[in-house]
Amino acid sequence: MFFDEAKITVKAGDGGNGCVAFRREKFVPRGGPSGGDGGRGGDVVMQASQRHNTLIHFRYNPEHKAERGRHGEGSNCTGRDGVSVTLQVPVGTALYDAETGELVHDFSTPDESFVVAKGGRGGRGNQHFATPTHQAPRESEPGRPGEERIYRLELKLLADVGLVGYPNAGKSTLISRISAARPKIADYPFTTLEPQLGVVTVGEEPNTESYVVADMPGLIEGAHLGTGLGIQFLRHIERTRVLLHLVDVSDASGRPDPVEDFKVINAELKSFGHGLDEKPMIVVASKIDAANPEKLKKLKAAAKRRKLEFYAISAVTGEGIEELKWALAKRVRETVPVEAPEPAF
Repeated sequence: MFFDEAKITVKAGDGGNGCVAFRREKFVPRGGPSGGDGGRGGDVVMQASQRHNTLIHFRYNPEHKAERGRHGEGSNCTGRDGVSVTLQVPVGTALYDAETGELVHDFSTPDESFVVAKGGRGGRGNQHFATPTHQAPRESEPGRPGEERIYRLELKLLADVGLVGYPNAGKSTLISRISAARPKIADYPFTTLEPQLGVVTVGEEPNTESYVVADMPGLIEGAHLGTGLGIQFLRHIERTRVLLHLVDVSDASGRPDPVEDFKVINAELKSFGHGLDEKPMIVVASKIDAANPEKLKKLKAAAKRRKLEFYAISAVTGEGIEELKWALAKRVRETVPVEAPEPAF
């Protein structure tokens, strides 16, 4: 199952207490204080992992605690440090403070690590309190408590292209045609209940290009307010580089005006915010094997007025698919930021 939100409690290890001890050996009648320091508590660390793609492993295990430091011992022996705990999260996970809602960290690259709770410092033993006038101290420090935090995790999928459109616009059929993804396909609305990722490859070796496409559950009017499934998954297209807007131009949808469908989905993207309406967009007329010619003509004209690329495809017959794949590869390539060259010395 796909879980993209979780709430967890983390507790770093407490520091060990300092020790009160005195050196007692034969022929050393006044050995002096020899209490060791306490060990440091373990940290709770989060690490971005490509082996995970959901947050389901936090659903039934929401509490995580690191080991406390061992107490100091005599003969100036410092206690052992507590063992840290590392929590694996998918790449694309955003970490929020559950109380303030503040973004704490965004795990955007693989193997990225971040300490979410720091272990407590160990207390000092009585050896540190000896002075010329106080040569037998019986004071020591307790270990400091480790940090305890409550976090909210939110997963935002990392993909190059995001498919948007009304339910049954043909998004799942398209991603199954251009990639190895095999989502459930049926002739009723909201067949897609969770995002699906597919890798698309164009060209031949050794000059192949690839990009990741995300199929989102269908949007309807009011999605940004929670209507349908849209509000749960709109955030997953925040990180996409290009939006592919599929519009059904057949009569099977039961909606008379494809241009109105196009406007409604764009309005939902704008209402959700986070810059979704500013992303590069390609408009695609789907199901042209059963298209209404008048609907196709109106949608093409609307895309031209907005100066948007337009393609007409049939995922069933394969018409227009290769041309669309190359167009997406080109747009993804254009949106990849160019790294500045390193200065020559």
